Formats: sequence, C-alpha cells, structure tokens
Amino acid sequence: MTDLPLPRSAELRRLAEWPTVALLVLTYGLWASATLWIAEGSVALAIVLCALAGAQHSSLSHEALHGHPTSNKTLNAALVFPALTLLVPYLRFRDTHLAHHQDENLTDPYDDPETNYLDPVVWAGLPAWRKALYRLNNTLAGRLIIGPILGQISFMQTDWRLIRAGDRRVLLGWLLHLPAIAVVVWWMTALATMPLWAWLISVYLSLSLLKLRTFLEHQAHDRTLARTAIVEDRGLFALLFLHNNLHVVHHMHPGVPWYALPKLYQTHRAQFLESNQGYSYSTYAEIARKYLFRAKDPVPHPLYRDGQDS
Repeated sequence: MTDLPLPRSAELRRLAEWPTVALLVLTYGLWASATLWIAEGSVALAIVLCALAGAQHSSLSHEALHGHPTSNKTLNAALVFPALTLLVPYLRFRDTHLAHHQDENLTDPYDDPETNYLDPVVWAGLPAWRKALYRLNNTLAGRLIIGPILGQISFMQTDWRLIRAGDRRVLLGWLLHLPAIAVVVWWMTALATMPLWAWLISVYLSLSLLKLRTFLEHQAHDRTLARTAIVEDRGLFALLFLHNNLHVVHHMHPGVPWYALPKLYQTHRAQFLESNQGYSYSTYAEIARKYLFRAKDPVPHPLYRDGQDS
C-alpha cells in the first residue's frame, strides 16, 4: 500500500498549506470570541464552543507534529503554541505520538504510548476497584466521562517517573509547556469574560471529544495493518478530527495533510479495507449504538504472552 499515488502531496508540502492555516485562524477566532463576548450572553454556549475549539486545536497540533502546515518544525510548533487544552505539552505529544507511529508496536502495553491495553500479568495484580474503573473506561460512556482524567493521571505519572530517572527530554517538554499555559491563563484571568470554572469544564469536554476519536482506533490483532480502524463518518466529527477517523490511511501515509485524506481513501477504499481486514465503522453514531455501555475490548491485551505480542 505504501506505493499508492498520493494526491499532489509533494506539491502541497512545498508550500504553507492554506487550508490548515485558515483553520488555525478560525479556531483561535472561535475560542477568543467564546471567551471574550459569547460568554457574556450565554456561558453554556461559550462552554460548547470552547470545547469544540479546544478539540480542533488538538487536531491541528497533531497536524503540526506531522509536518504541517509548513516544513519548519519550530514554526509549526509556534502556530499551536497556546495550551488550549491546558495539560498536554506539545513536545510530549509530539514525542509520544511519533513513537505510537511505530506500527509494529501498536497496542503493545509497553511500547505503544497511546494504548489502553494492559499486560495481563499487571492486570491480574490490580485491586478490584481499579479493575472496575478500567472496565468502565473500556465502554464509550466511561471513556467519555472518566477517560480524560484516567488518561491524564497515567500520562503524568509516567512522565514524572521519567523525569525522576533523569530524562531531560521529558523535563524540557514540561518546562516549555509552562509559558504555553501561562499565556492562556493570563488571557482567561485578565481579558476573558468567561468564568474560569466554565473554561475548565470546556477543557475537560475537549479532552472527552478526543476520547471519542481514540476509543477504537486500534485493536489487538496479529497483523499490523489490521490493528487500525476506519470510521467513514463525514459529518462534524470528521472535520473536528481532521479526517483522522480514516485512521489506517493516516498511519500508512502520515505525511499527507488532513484535507487530502478523504480523496486518498475514496480512490483506494477497497484496498485500505482489505489491508485492515475490514476493521471499519460507518459513523460515530454506529459506534455509540454498539459500545456506549458495552466494552469493545478487554483491558488485558488478549494476544500478549511472555512479554511478546504474539
């Protein structure tokens, strides 16, 4: 599949990609409008709009770490500098996500930083209350409600252990994140009319929306390509996630900008679905119907044996 023709990707990547730049401007404009003016008329509406802007900003940060909208890594990072979702340092997001793109390690409880599977041995040793939390987190409702806090705790615990072990790269990621937080907190306390509590709710909702996308992106499978899903949704969520719902396409062609993914998928749909063995869903509504209160996967990795993905 890697030899599939890409839709003008070489030409697109020579220039600053205007659809991404335009969406960045619109996203910051929506967030600023919600915090400055819309909150004066409706705090509830401001929360919703800030949540959407925060999720969109995270999707744009994902584009930035993959080399968009320019070929300059520093400029791309600067374009998504403000920490609209507060507690996810860009450098840590970049490093862990690029490690996640080592596809041969997808779903590995140790080598995939974005997996929700646990080593069965670790799972067996957990207390009952933690097992209950993890089981709840493996339903869509649980992932949306408690997923953000569980994910953040796990992420920060891991980084704290790495910092204590002397990992300077991880420490740098968090130190660079401090001014990204400071500029947003300054805006919210010095300029915004939106109450701080309302903004914090919007941040949590942003992270919850992102959990919808990641809920079933990957599954345990003995074939690498069959571990990655396709969700053919073309509605609001497709834009909010910048077509990352076409996830196997992104994993196979991570350098293709978001707005080129649908054409690439539609042109080679049968081949992509054959490659991932039909691991696909039509819409996020279908996913909600199937898994809102039912786990799609077990928490312990079903194929993990003796320290190996078998």
